[in-house]
Amino acid sequence: MPASQYNLADLFEANVDVIGDREAVVVGDTRLTYKQLDERSNRLAHHLVEHMGVKPGDHVGMHMVNGIEFVEGILACLKIRAVPINVNYRYVEEELRYIYDNADLVAILVNEEFVDRAKGAGAPPMMVVEQEYETALAASRPDRDFPERSIDDRYIIYTGGTTGMPKGVVWRQEDLFFAGLGGGNPQGEPVTAPEQVAANVVERNQMVMFPSPPLMHGAAQLGILIAFNWGEKVVLIPRYSGEGALDLIEKEKVNSINVVGDAMARPLAEALNENPTRWDLSSLFVLSSAGAILSEAVKAQLRQHLPDLFIVDGFGSTETGHSGMGAADASPDKGLRFAMSDRIRVVDPDTFEPVEPGSGKVGVIVQRKHIPLEYYKDPEKTAATFKEIGGERYVIAGDMATIEADGTVLVFGRGSVSINSGGEKIFPEEVEAALKSHPDVFDAVVVGVPDTKWGEKVSAVIQPREGKAPTLEELDKHCRTRVAAYKVPRLVAIVDQMVRSPAGKADYQWARSVAAQSSQQGASS
Repeated sequence: MPASQYNLADLFEANVDVIGDREAVVVGDTRLTYKQLDERSNRLAHHLVEHMGVKPGDHVGMHMVNGIEFVEGILACLKIRAVPINVNYRYVEEELRYIYDNADLVAILVNEEFVDRAKGAGAPPMMVVEQEYETALAASRPDRDFPERSIDDRYIIYTGGTTGMPKGVVWRQEDLFFAGLGGGNPQGEPVTAPEQVAANVVERNQMVMFPSPPLMHGAAQLGILIAFNWGEKVVLIPRYSGEGALDLIEKEKVNSINVVGDAMARPLAEALNENPTRWDLSSLFVLSSAGAILSEAVKAQLRQHLPDLFIVDGFGSTETGHSGMGAADASPDKGLRFAMSDRIRVVDPDTFEPVEPGSGKVGVIVQRKHIPLEYYKDPEKTAATFKEIGGERYVIAGDMATIEADGTVLVFGRGSVSINSGGEKIFPEEVEAALKSHPDVFDAVVVGVPDTKWGEKVSAVIQPREGKAPTLEELDKHCRTRVAAYKVPRLVAIVDQMVRSPAGKADYQWARSVAAQSSQQGASS
């Protein structure tokens, strides 16, 4: 029967009832239709309740790489009104101990390779996927006899913690449907009634979507839920690589791939550079980036091999969902210009009065309507980020921006990672893009380190291309052709391997530590 409310499990089940025979998800040699995925998720849901004691509102950890089990784990939790919690599989015991405790996990689904670490961190009751999963499902029931659900059921996404410990962003499902999932129609106007979602999937020609980041990243979870709302086929890869992704695109005739910035797009471009004729990629027509912006250098590499590829930069975060789309020429090199949704405002950070379009005044981006409830168990950060202004709740995204005369929003970057050098505010993304356009640079992260003369010194952590060793002088000369002199790095630290989150986001804490150590050793100008 059609869904009568914007509850994510209700919407999924309504789609299953009208497109049950369509393929829903493919991982390796495993292929499931919507009906098969639904029945397996039902079995897992009953097992969680009857054998692991999971109750409505309980939190269940997803401590896995990408796979069928991760997808079924999310759906099973939604079906029984429990909350799936993404766990970073790269975490060491101390970090795992923190998230197990902070998230109040009552159970976890875990891959065998992470079991020892999980036990060492004091994990709650575990289901080890490779040892127990299929046996448990076979012994469980495929029925849909679950309690009535609500639009107020929770969905929590833990942020990556690159600038501090992870935070759980708590969403009402109805709010997440409209803010994070595009209201059932991210390419146009949102639906106006829940039953429209199932009606629309019957009319759509099915596409093949490839959310390539780890599912522990919010963008990948939302990508899958968007695909299911559209009735699409989702293909996944357990661990990402450029060649592996291109193999999958060719094999499954992927139409759309989602990445997170250069860290995931560049391996695609590099693989194509090395083997330009190896893959038939004629099915691929959209590459979208969420959570990090693509540099012009990487876009140019991709377009060299895929001239008809439509490349899309999305603006948003775990706290806002999808907020806008990049203009055609938007990039960190040329300026991050976005056409924003009507939920976005640029306001004065002190008065919260709207910034006048075309005034050139820099404000902070805030978002209204359909915003999260809170950070889980963190009232201090909740109060600082989610505010009531003029009787309406807003989330303060933290990005600094101005609004141009035509309404386009020019985004400078996250205020929390901006650099204040000699009284000038410098946003890392622009300088990182300049560095990554140098032919000897594979990856770059820019941070500020304390400096007695400048307050903060612009510093770059560089991963060079294999066999290359760019000097500070060479990079200085190159950057001065792309950014103002005061933005040019005065220190360069060379590393063999850049540390980023599994989804490709910069780890600014680590980069500051590396740059500070190089500064103490005198590797600067």
